[in-house]
Amino acid sequence: MRFLKFFLWSCLAIFCGLLLSLSGAFLYLSPNLPSVDSLRSIQLQIPLRIYSSDEKLIAEYGEMRRSPIAFNQIPRDFINALLAAEDDNFANHYGVEVSSLMRAATQLLKTGQIQTGGSTITMQVAKNYFLTSERSFSRKINEILLALQIERELSKDEIFELYVNKIYLGHRAYGIEAAAQVYYGKSINELNLAQLAMIAGLPKAPSAFNPLTNPARAKERRDWILGRMYRLGTIDEARFQQALAEEVDAAYHGASPELEAPYIAEMARAEMVGRFGSDAYTEGFRVYTTTTSERQIAANQAVTQGLIEYDQRHGYRGPEAKLANTPRESWPQELSRYRGLSGILPAVVTQVGKDSITALLRDGSEYSIAWDSIKWARPFINTNSLGPQPKSPADVVAPGDVIRVRFVDGVAQFSQIPQAQAALVSLDPIDGSIEALVGGFSFGQSNYNRAVQAKRQPGSSFKPFIYSAALDAGFTAATLVNDSPIVFVEEGMDRVWRPRNDTNTFLGPIRLREALYKSRNLVSIRLLQTLGMAYTIDYIKRFGFKPEDLSPNLSLALGTATLTPMEITVGWTAFANGGYKVEPYLIERIEDRDGKVIFTANPPRVPNNGQPSLPSDEAVVETFAQNDKPLDSDAEPEQLPRDAEQIIDERTAYIMTSMLQDVIKRGTGRRALAMGRADIAGKTGTTNESKDSWFSGYNADIVTSVWAGFDQPQTLGRREYGGTVALPIWMKYMGAVLEGMPEHAPAEPAGILALRIDPASGRAAPPGTPDAYFELFRSEDSPPDMDELDPSSPIPGTPLPASEAAPLDLF
Repeated sequence: MRFLKFFLWSCLAIFCGLLLSLSGAFLYLSPNLPSVDSLRSIQLQIPLRIYSSDEKLIAEYGEMRRSPIAFNQIPRDFINALLAAEDDNFANHYGVEVSSLMRAATQLLKTGQIQTGGSTITMQVAKNYFLTSERSFSRKINEILLALQIERELSKDEIFELYVNKIYLGHRAYGIEAAAQVYYGKSINELNLAQLAMIAGLPKAPSAFNPLTNPARAKERRDWILGRMYRLGTIDEARFQQALAEEVDAAYHGASPELEAPYIAEMARAEMVGRFGSDAYTEGFRVYTTTTSERQIAANQAVTQGLIEYDQRHGYRGPEAKLANTPRESWPQELSRYRGLSGILPAVVTQVGKDSITALLRDGSEYSIAWDSIKWARPFINTNSLGPQPKSPADVVAPGDVIRVRFVDGVAQFSQIPQAQAALVSLDPIDGSIEALVGGFSFGQSNYNRAVQAKRQPGSSFKPFIYSAALDAGFTAATLVNDSPIVFVEEGMDRVWRPRNDTNTFLGPIRLREALYKSRNLVSIRLLQTLGMAYTIDYIKRFGFKPEDLSPNLSLALGTATLTPMEITVGWTAFANGGYKVEPYLIERIEDRDGKVIFTANPPRVPNNGQPSLPSDEAVVETFAQNDKPLDSDAEPEQLPRDAEQIIDERTAYIMTSMLQDVIKRGTGRRALAMGRADIAGKTGTTNESKDSWFSGYNADIVTSVWAGFDQPQTLGRREYGGTVALPIWMKYMGAVLEGMPEHAPAEPAGILALRIDPASGRAAPPGTPDAYFELFRSEDSPPDMDELDPSSPIPGTPLPASEAAPLDLF
């Protein structure tokens, strides 16, 4: 009896001791426990996603891939699979499973090491949301106490939803929806039973049971879960056997963009970080850009094709490597060192025939490449020289050569990575929205965005701004300017500048219209000399150019300013929209994680139907919650429309469009006549030694500029100009964009006169004048009749006497 009493009293003492210990631990730890109420408003990290205006995914940024889902969106089979794997008594316990804790304690006593934590799903929610992964008794007690609180305040469905949206499942996937997308490229609701069981097996050890890195162990874990489900009665034998028979079909599905627009994505990302800081990557923002997928695809294809065509005109630079002395079984591994760029893939030549070659790709597939796609490959000597024309594939390649292959309509073609670069910017002239943008041949090759970062000389594509300044100063399209030699000598020094035309010819007195479409350099210089440097620069600044980028000398007339393709395109929009200045913008709207619109763009727009602009002090409206405001602030305030600023006379813009249409009809842009459209206007540009090639052009709907050249300026070649490199890219893009669209030229404004002009004098032509033509004038600038002509009046631009020549420091 004494022994029994001792045993009972000992048990009571142990029980009381445990009770007192737990009570003490609770009293000690409970003040430091976080509020469970915060779980109801928890903000999970969700990546930043960038979309096109037609909702095509462009890019995703953030360390965690997560797409939270509600409990009612979770398939019942997955719920059963996860419970079978992690906590089959989840529906019945109160947050803590005593038997599991005792089992964990027994394992600890036997081995001296913590084997399992004995955690329920509720305890894991407590750990994942509030605690660290540290293995300690104090953390475990905190976990237990939190689990008890969570069970008192949240429903089982809420707890389960919190768990499946938080857990890490490998390969940057957080939550079951992200895991379904990563491993199967589908939503969780689209997976079959075997796939659901596979994902349910990941929380225990995302690396060890990963179907991509360890498919055998992953299948073993999956089958064990299926067996548990069968024993628990949540699936019948038929479904059990069918799921067991399924092969492991997981494959990595990254955040594959639906639209390739990496330069657009990077611009949007940078703007979001500027607005929100590091929160941009975690708050689940959805950014919708102004770019349309159709136009962006056309831009990508135009730049890629245009650079390849230019590159092939200048010959084949040889294989990137030779693997002839490397064992053939190692060739696929060797190819993994070379990246594919813009669809141009690395390959190794396995066989050379009489009229074709066979090439092996990295994935082990082999393709035949016909001679027709190889015969362009004359040996490259330098930019201006090529070797002899090859007569057979053996003259170009040998077995073991690492070459490049691209697929056109499913057919493999011989290629190489272009060394030249290009940029394309396309804007809506009404509001400045960026319709498409390409910053280089491949973002993977270089993330340098030449469209907005590369300052290059625009050459003759800058001349329209000089001519516009002349028209607004009283010149007309029919004004005669002398296209003749001119020499500038720096006073007191031997420095001499003799500007010349591209053809080194001179046409004498020539009308401004003809001078523009023939791109006569001497006329542009004389215009600038007559207008004056101060007036011209002040005028050109209206188009948005920075004064420091405009060279304050007469060479400015030849396009020696340093401007980006974006700046040139923005300037050109004024000719397309009737003389208004628009501001380029990329982000159309931003939505938060709940789908609420927190920002909508409100750019200045060209007034419609002649509606008057708001006063400047009324036009400025708060349009965005700045960083010093909470992210969950109320929706954006109502926005009033803003009118764009008119910077040049709308009649000047209309006449400039007419003159620039002539550049295409009879000038340096004649190649564009192949588009078969009468509504397009534009201008080529080529700098000294053909280091930069430009073409800017438009109709009333869209303005596009293309630049091509080398990152480190060097000649594109003797016979390469704006019309041979940039213009074909512009045509490919604009041809695709305008296909099927009706012609739309800028509307004629009031105050325009069309008069018959004598081409020899630029004066109004009397009846019977030979070769007379109709010219456009602003009503106040109409020319006098022939009988009013003063024979002593000089032709603008007539060479000055040597004593009156401008000193060199003016240019």
